[in-house]
Amino acid sequence: MVSISVFFPCYNEQENVGRTVEKALDVMEKLNADFEVIIIDDGSSDGTGQIADEIAGRDGRVNVVHHEANLGYGAALQSGFKAATKELVFYTDGDGQFDINEMPPLLDLMEQYDIVSCYRLNRQDSIIRKINGWCWTKLICMMFGLKIRDIDCAFKLYKREIFDKIELSSTGALIDAEILARAARKGYRIIQKGVHHYPRPAGEQSGASLRVILRAFKELIKLQSRIRSGN
Repeated sequence: MVSISVFFPCYNEQENVGRTVEKALDVMEKLNADFEVIIIDDGSSDGTGQIADEIAGRDGRVNVVHHEANLGYGAALQSGFKAATKELVFYTDGDGQFDINEMPPLLDLMEQYDIVSCYRLNRQDSIIRKINGWCWTKLICMMFGLKIRDIDCAFKLYKREIFDKIELSSTGALIDAEILARAARKGYRIIQKGVHHYPRPAGEQSGASLRVILRAFKELIKLQSRIRSGN
């Protein structure tokens, strides 16, 4: 029986979180897995937190972690990894741009690998976001010696034990890069897999703001220094 924690980082996703979580529950039930679903409400100012609590109230397999304020994407992922209790941990965003039905085929890969890092097929974003994402991925790979096609693709599967062996510092958009860089440095095996990417059903993206981008570059400089020094 597969033992897996599935979590969704969410910020102002009141129009998407219910549908996304219900679909995840349906997929997990069909797998007959030992599973839990975790919703990370990163200080949402809309009804995301209330909807998440209502779902958890109806289904004991769903847990909610609330941040009192918006701490950032990295902080949301860190909370998800800390809350996970199963042998595997999978996350995708709560905005509904991925189909969780594409997660079960990844499970067999965990017999030989420690991380499945997916990349977006036919990425449904503006040309500017695509160019920025390509440049960011190339920069990260160059700085940390990685060969990853899509660093920030929010569709990843890990062995949970990894997070007992690495210490994360990023609280912003650098989080995916930090996890992969630290895991690769410790010898964890990474495989990549393409998954489909869909237009956002509702709501607005928040990851491309100038504040988020500047924060990521600031964290990047610090991370490179830490990893070079062995920290």
